[in-house]
Amino acid sequence: MKKYDALYIFVGVSKDDVLEANLEKALSEVTRLGGNIIAKDSLGKRAFARPMKKRDNGVYVKVRFELDPLKIKELVARYRLVEEVFRVQFLAVDDRREAKIAAERAARAENLAKREAAQAAALAERVVQE
Repeated sequence: MKKYDALYIFVGVSKDDVLEANLEKALSEVTRLGGNIIAKDSLGKRAFARPMKKRDNGVYVKVRFELDPLKIKELVARYRLVEEVFRVQFLAVDDRREAKIAAERAARAENLAKREAAQAAALAERVVQE
């Protein structure tokens, strides 16, 4: 099983319950092929850079899932048949890159905490001197 990030675009969706139903229908294809849904995040309604198929905007949803790499072609072919999915794009997740990003994020948080502690100590020292 390999991790993938997918970006789904749904058009003609104005209500949250309709979007949720369309998303569940799209994600059921992943689970039907033996995959696992890890996370999903709605990015909201956005305008296209240029009209596509006489559409000006769509609702973007980012989903992370696990699936056998051999079944991606079958998933793409299946999405061509699902009318609710306007566009979908898949990106394989590189675990080493994800680990590096997480380590950098943790180091930045640690540095920020050290800086804030030093500023608080300096402020406390200044208050004591006054």
